[in-house]
Amino acid sequence: MHVLYGWLRSADRRGARDGAAARGLAGLRGCLRLQHITAAVCALAVIAYSASAFVPVANGHRDLLIAVISGSLGWLMLASLSRQQHAVQERRVREQQLAGQSALLQSTLENMGEGLSVFDRQGRLVAWNSRFARLLTLPVDLASVTLQEVLTGQLRRGDFGPVDDPEREVRKRIEVFYRDLPTVIERTTATGGIVQIRRRAMPDGAVVSLYSDVTERKASEEQMAQALAQAELANQAKSDFLANMSHELRTPLNAIIGFSEAISSEMLGPILDRKQLEYIRDIHSSGLLLLSIINDVLDMSKIEAGKLELARERVLLQPVIRDAVRMVSERARTHNLTLVTRVPDDEISAWGDERAIKQIMLNLLSNAVKFSHDGGQVDIRASLDGAGDLVLEVEDHGIGMAESEIDRAFEPFGQAKPAVTRTHGGTGLGLPIAKGLTDAHGGTLVVKSSPGRGTLVRIVLPQQSNAPDAVPAAAIQDVARGLFDPSSAERAVV
Repeated sequence: MHVLYGWLRSADRRGARDGAAARGLAGLRGCLRLQHITAAVCALAVIAYSASAFVPVANGHRDLLIAVISGSLGWLMLASLSRQQHAVQERRVREQQLAGQSALLQSTLENMGEGLSVFDRQGRLVAWNSRFARLLTLPVDLASVTLQEVLTGQLRRGDFGPVDDPEREVRKRIEVFYRDLPTVIERTTATGGIVQIRRRAMPDGAVVSLYSDVTERKASEEQMAQALAQAELANQAKSDFLANMSHELRTPLNAIIGFSEAISSEMLGPILDRKQLEYIRDIHSSGLLLLSIINDVLDMSKIEAGKLELARERVLLQPVIRDAVRMVSERARTHNLTLVTRVPDDEISAWGDERAIKQIMLNLLSNAVKFSHDGGQVDIRASLDGAGDLVLEVEDHGIGMAESEIDRAFEPFGQAKPAVTRTHGGTGLGLPIAKGLTDAHGGTLVVKSSPGRGTLVRIVLPQQSNAPDAVPAAAIQDVARGLFDPSSAERAVV
């Protein structure tokens, strides 16, 4: 009784989980105090009754002692029975709570969508769900099953392929099961499906495993990989074709341009019909425009195919800028545009390919002239920043672009606005080519623009301290992959 009373006091100190349990414990403790008093009274009555054999006591007193002893023993017996009934009732409530929690836990495991198993450190299966049994094609009733029995059954079924020594193989797999944790493995089941297994160790030495059916996901990944490979092959074939067609396309076009220029200049004699002379000049200008478009497409294709090799040399910027300005000056004059160049008197230079840098400047100036308002101004600036890198800026005050339109302008064959192609023409390759060549030099190209206020393009090219020994084709191809997405719709345009 003292042990039970001490346990109840310690339980009372820890605190009950709810008010009903706390009140039950307090009532039981009060009952135990009353039992102590009753037991003491009963003991005293027994002692007094025993002493009455030696000490004369009135018969009425002996009867009273017998009544006290009988009543105390009866009350103690009833209290003990009541206490036992209360304990049985509490135990039933606890069992019902545990059964409910166990049912909830099992329902959660059954509806989690993945297979689950927990093997303790002795290899006994202590928790599982039916999906675990279905994925591994095991019996539904797995009570009292061990890891060794599961592995032995899979081994006999041939899940692990041909094995010379089954017992040794099972022992080896049990060792790996508890040793290599955490781990993620994939296994092909007897039905041909693919199951991904994720295992982790638990604090008590048990191992919890999650089983997921990834058959459909693996099939989708394989289909996507095949589609991507096919798209890459098709894109590579297209790029190789365009890169190799440079000579075949340019040779007849150069002949058309050269002969039309000779006839329009009347080198072979005067042309009496002025209408014919006008047509010939139209042929010459159209040939030049077509050659420019073909050059853009071929340059972009070479960048994408990784066949554009850039030289490493010290390039003086003043002559490059002068040549680019001269090439667009006639077009600027037709729109009454003023080209303002601000370049330091001292020579400035950059490491790279002179033809590529000139192409960058020409593309940016062509865009600036094309999208400027008549009578406007285009500013060309060159300088060195604090780190010694070359900074080139081309700024116009024309139609400008919104933020979303800037992203579209960087896409090959893209235009900032759908109406730009109809009003201004062009292939939409000027800015992507300029960015691709800038990135291939290890530089950066940034565009700042706002609708109706113009566009500023800033290029930063590294100097000698950051200059590479050579710009490999693979690096240029990596840059081109950022410009071209094999799965994008722009492929069809080419």
